Amino acid sequence: MNILLSKMMSHADPSQVAGLSRFFKTGPGQYGEGDRFLGIKVPVTRAVVKECWREVDRQVLEECICSEYHEVRLAALLSLVEIFRNAGKRHAVIQNKSGAGAMNRISREECVRFYLSHTGRINNWDLVDLSCYPLLGEWLLDKNRKLLYDMAERGATIWEQRIGIVSTMTFIRHGQLDDTFAISDILLHHPHDLIHKAVGWLLREAGKRDRQALTAFLEPRYMTMPRTMLRYAIEKFPEAERQRYLLRTGHLN
Repeated sequence: MNILLSKMMSHADPSQVAGLSRFFKTGPGQYGEGDRFLGIKVPVTRAVVKECWREVDRQVLEECICSEYHEVRLAALLSLVEIFRNAGKRHAVIQNKSGAGAMNRISREECVRFYLSHTGRINNWDLVDLSCYPLLGEWLLDKNRKLLYDMAERGATIWEQRIGIVSTMTFIRHGQLDDTFAISDILLHHPHDLIHKAVGWLLREAGKRDRQALTAFLEPRYMTMPRTMLRYAIEKFPEAERQRYLLRTGHLN
C-alpha cells in the first residue's frame, strides 16, 4: 500500500480545489495549465509527511512524484527532503513496503539523483521553492556548483531555471553570496515574471547578509533590470533609497 498517497487522498477537500487552481494559474496558457488539485493546504501536507515519511520507499516516491495531483507531488518532494535530512552523510533507514521487517536504505546522493531525474514533475513555483534549497542547495554546500549555473542558463523549463537560483538560498544562509549574484546575472534579462520574482527574492536575501554587496551588484545593472526583480531586490532598503532607485528607472508607479 502507498501510505503517503492514501493519507493525502484522505485529506482531499473539494471545496478548496477551485481556489487553489486559480492561485496556481492552471487555466489555458497559464504557467500551471492543466494541473489538478485535491484541495489540500500546505500545512496539512506537511503534517502528513511528518507522520509517515519514515515509511516512504523508492516505489512510493516514484508513484507520488508522478501523480496528476499537485499536492501529492509536493508530499513526495517534502518526504524526499526529510529522507535526505535524516540520512546524514551516509544513509537513512526506512521501512520497506513489504512490512516484513526488510529495510531500504536511501543515501543522500540517491535522493539528489532522484530529484534531478524528476525535475519534469517539479512544475510549479511552490514545488521548486519548498524542495530545492533544503535538498539540492544543502548537497552542494561543499561541492562544485556548476550544476546550478547550467540549470539557470540552459534549463529545459522555467522551473529548472528557478531551481538554479532558489537553491542558492542555502548558500546565503551560510554567508556565501557569490553564487547568488553570479546566477542572478545569468537570469537578469529572463522574459518570465516568475524568474524575475525569484531572482529579486534571492537578491533581497543576499542583501540582508551584505547590503554593500547587493548595492555593488545593482549599481551597474538596476537601470535595465525588470521592474518586479528590482522591486523585490530593494524591498528592505530604507524608503528614501528605495524611492531613488525607482525614480531613476521610471518604476516608481
